Amino acid sequence: MSSVDLKWKVLFSVSVIVNFTCIVLVIIQSETRLSWTREAAAEAENVASISCSGHGRAYLDGLVLREEGTPICECNACFTGPDCSLFKPNCAVDVDSGNPMFLEPFWKQNAGSSGVMVAGWHRMGYEFEDGSLISKQLKSVIHKLHDTVGNANTSNKYILFGAGSTQLLNAAVYALSHHTPYSSPTKVVASAPYYPVYKSQTELLGSNKYKFSGDTSSWKNKTRSTSTTTNFIEFVTCPNNPDGHLNKAVLQGKFARHVYDLAYYWPHYTAIPSPMDEDLMLFTLSKLTGHAGSRFGWAIVKDKDVYDRMVEYIDLNTYGVPRETQLRALKLLNVVLQGDRREMFRFAHTIMKTRWEKLAEILSTSKRFSIEQLPSQHCAFSKQVRPPSPAFAWLKCEAEEDEECHNVLREANIIGRKGAAFGVENRYVRLSVVNSRDDFDLLLQRLQDLVSKQRSIVDGVMSL
Repeated sequence: MSSVDLKWKVLFSVSVIVNFTCIVLVIIQSETRLSWTREAAAEAENVASISCSGHGRAYLDGLVLREEGTPICECNACFTGPDCSLFKPNCAVDVDSGNPMFLEPFWKQNAGSSGVMVAGWHRMGYEFEDGSLISKQLKSVIHKLHDTVGNANTSNKYILFGAGSTQLLNAAVYALSHHTPYSSPTKVVASAPYYPVYKSQTELLGSNKYKFSGDTSSWKNKTRSTSTTTNFIEFVTCPNNPDGHLNKAVLQGKFARHVYDLAYYWPHYTAIPSPMDEDLMLFTLSKLTGHAGSRFGWAIVKDKDVYDRMVEYIDLNTYGVPRETQLRALKLLNVVLQGDRREMFRFAHTIMKTRWEKLAEILSTSKRFSIEQLPSQHCAFSKQVRPPSPAFAWLKCEAEEDEECHNVLREANIIGRKGAAFGVENRYVRLSVVNSRDDFDLLLQRLQDLVSKQRSIVDGVMSL
């Protein structure tokens, strides 16, 4: 071996040793830096590693085995057993609630980037350092989110946070009803079929300043009358819950004010033809990312007086949204906006599109049941023409004898929400399409059995 070769061999060996030493030092320093987080991280990893057969999950705050202190699997509906592996064949599938679990797989795939480690001393005080109840960083990310998706214009508007959009609904009614100079209460209305919480939330506190007054169509001509002194607040839901229509305001004139509930105005539920640019718009994290349990929503408000009144309501009601909730929302929305800012929307739309194709295929062979037919539109976000894939199927029983459609479905082990809850006849039933995969697959199975049974009866009658 030449002296040159020996020299390079020595240098290479030294380089390897130095690099190895650096790596060891980095690991040691890393472990030294991870002081108080080590125990919390290990606890979270241990719970996440518990197998629930893909039909459930374990949580840090869940029930534990008394002897071992190990968290117990919480099973999806119709599954049971220590690891959720046992299926209950005669179980009824509950698709009454729009529990948005369909996005759970996405967040499991992004567990590291979406996880939050919260110290015991994290923001223990009432306010942020500037005395406000709102994270400036989170507000900035929300502006960026709407600018990316193109579903709402936030320029020159105020943003406030609430415990889900549910709290913001009443904050909006409270704020807008203070503008009335008349002694009669402001009438709160919505176009049927309407989201039931509009009624229940408005009636909850029994205020003499406002009153829920039913279907918008009943008051359409009233606001156009020159002699009217009645003020109206109209909830405009777009897309509508339960039927998926892109509703528009019905009431016009100086006595009508509008609250646009845009909870589902996201690319995985509907095409986004253009940004909304209304005076008062409501959004919620639960329908965007699926995190209903975090209870986070936001309002985009044009008028400063209305904004101040809504802030007053939130301050008196809960004194703002918990700092931990705002931190989690910030982390989640940063994941939504990572990379090309489209990954979560692609994932969510693929699931919803596939579910609607399967649902439509089953019901297309039935004359007893029908679902709302909605037109395709061009989506400015995806730059494609897309059919809608709403969160709910608005199903109708067509047979004259099936006046109580929810009972027809209940006999087939399907629990839906009856039409009367939405201000219409019970010939309609709302079925959730955003529940877990287990729930949706079981819904398809139950519907397939019901439709097949109907076809067998019809074929039998025809053969006679």
